Amino acid sequence: MTSTPTPASSPTLGQYLFDCLKAEGISEIFGIPGDYNFSLLDTLERYEGIRFVNGRNELGAGYAADGYARLQGMSALITTFGVGEMSACNTIAGANSEYVPLVHIVGAPKSTDQQAHKLMHHTLLNGDFDVFRKMYTHLCAYTAILTPENAEMEIPTAIRLAKQKRKPVYLMVAIDLVTKPIVRCATPLETPCGTSKSALEAALQHIRGLLAGSNHAVLLSDMLTLRYGLRDAVHQLALRLNLPAASLLLGKSSFDERHPNYIGVYGGAFGSEQVRNIVESADCVIAVGMIWTDINSANETAKLDRLRLVDIQPEFVKVGETKYENVMAADLIAALNASGWARSGAIPQISHPYDSLTGELDHPIRAASYYPRFQRMLKDKDIVVVETGTLAYGMSQMHLPAGADYISQQGWQSIGYATPAALGACIAAPERRVVLFTGDGSLQLTVQEISTMLNNGCRPIVFILNNRGYTIEKYLNVKTSDQQYNQIPDWQYTRLAEAFGGQAFTARVRTNRELDEAIAAAEQAQISRLCIIELIVTDPLDAPEYLLRLRKHLEEQERLQG
Repeated sequence: MTSTPTPASSPTLGQYLFDCLKAEGISEIFGIPGDYNFSLLDTLERYEGIRFVNGRNELGAGYAADGYARLQGMSALITTFGVGEMSACNTIAGANSEYVPLVHIVGAPKSTDQQAHKLMHHTLLNGDFDVFRKMYTHLCAYTAILTPENAEMEIPTAIRLAKQKRKPVYLMVAIDLVTKPIVRCATPLETPCGTSKSALEAALQHIRGLLAGSNHAVLLSDMLTLRYGLRDAVHQLALRLNLPAASLLLGKSSFDERHPNYIGVYGGAFGSEQVRNIVESADCVIAVGMIWTDINSANETAKLDRLRLVDIQPEFVKVGETKYENVMAADLIAALNASGWARSGAIPQISHPYDSLTGELDHPIRAASYYPRFQRMLKDKDIVVVETGTLAYGMSQMHLPAGADYISQQGWQSIGYATPAALGACIAAPERRVVLFTGDGSLQLTVQEISTMLNNGCRPIVFILNNRGYTIEKYLNVKTSDQQYNQIPDWQYTRLAEAFGGQAFTARVRTNRELDEAIAAAEQAQISRLCIIELIVTDPLDAPEYLLRLRKHLEEQERLQG
């Protein structure tokens, strides 16, 4: 690297950082102020084109950045050294687990204080200023300590790796260096990784061999289809090859659910029997962006024959037991689209579990009656944000409207994620309607971000399922019952906006009629204000069919082990 004299027009380190983020389409940065990031925030406050969204704590601000990135492709978070970045660890770990590109920027003590190993507040009081960055090396694709001399190399490198790997990255900068002009340097050119023509042709020949004898091929799409922007390509693949298409639970909305080839979510023994039969009887399964977790495999009840599987990953493909490296997913899908092969026969017609309303109007609300009502109220291009827990399992079987985005943290599964993620979605796409489905237990972890929603004029429709505790934990623990640790205080949820100094449309519903009326009223009120609908469920163990089947499976496993 060769340094050159600094021209008078060189931007400061902070300005250059924000220039790079702005070039990626980032127009908002989330975070929490702290005394070591003041120079970053002062620079940002004067910067044109990016505004600061001040959260209530680092965890919530980080989750908001995560939700924002899922819609925008990338996001940024600013915290202060030590106490701030440690509060955000859970956020960054979740972004890593779920392949979310997020640039975590940490304001650090003065460079001279660090060099002198002074004992400073927000540190471990041992003079070690690199300990937290070292922690983050396990959570991020890349970490760097920025200086004016290396900024022009390190910042683009971090952003490139965040985009390439779909992972968070970490940048730390001392408070006194943010306002220093960067030193221009000769930066190495990015070497793009591409498809090996020989590997692509070998993989295509192998896949053609599988398809040649296939009468019942099927397509699966999953999380990495979403993260790597492959949805349109996968839609074309389903049409050209005439394949029935299902998504996996972590990849819900990776395939447009109103597409003519869509059949539903494949959930092993817990989901739709129709979808299960189609997928598991297939003589060839083409999976795009699949991550085979315990959730996607429905506790290993999902059965895929690996010898008949075409596993298309972002940068390689595995056909049966043979792996072909350096085959980009987009190139392979394009080649398959042009292959000329197509499955014969019509796409199977599938009935979706919530297509018909159930429950008498004056009967108490239950999972069997409120999920169909949720499905009916959703509109094209809605952003649906779902909390982990009973709602995630129930909503996984929802038949989404055309163009809907579905945000749920089903890999990391940190309770409390959805409310701040909905904030991030509102900020990322203010022209679209955001509908949040959360539980009473989860909401109590990150409820403060409703204040941030109100402060930023966000207008989501928020459904709060009040089933008096951590119902999902009660279902997953098959060894004991009536656990006291799964009980929570009963809040007055419809007064939250008032407590946070704002206004909202609110309703508490106990019957199907009241729910219908509240939904109709909220759809009108949402035009101008945030809406909160609390669902009071009389049976604290009421749950969707998916979760009932999971519970039976866990009980059987426990019996066999006992």
